[in-house]
Amino acid sequence: MPPYTNYHAQRSYPMPDEPFCTELNAEQRALKEKEKGSWTQLTHDEKVALYRLQFHETFAEMNRRSNEWKTVMGCVFFFFGFTALMIWWQRIYVFPKKPVTLTDEWKAQQLQRILDMKGNPVQGLASRWDYEKKEWKK
Repeated sequence: MPPYTNYHAQRSYPMPDEPFCTELNAEQRALKEKEKGSWTQLTHDEKVALYRLQFHETFAEMNRRSNEWKTVMGCVFFFFGFTALMIWWQRIYVFPKKPVTLTDEWKAQQLQRILDMKGNPVQGLASRWDYEKKEWKK
């Protein structure tokens, strides 16, 4: 295809200021001369060739779906997987072990100590504990 300079066609602006092909060869020039005559003498292929000289794509070609979404989704899933692998690797090899204060046993002992000390007995945690029945108030 011959080079083009300022050709810009899209669905919202379908009639560009310049034709698609600006430099014509001998066959195309002959077709342009034939265009000046009666259009009934032109064949279907010649009409299509004239259209292609003026415009790069038809509306059907402009509206055709592309498969670009597959590439985008593939990249998104690749980076999600890579991120998951990085997080998994960091949890195993980089982050330290959980401190002992986060274990369930330690939390139960800490709660029992707060209750034994009757910490905040008016509105806090100890106010909801029944010390006689040794269970939470209902």
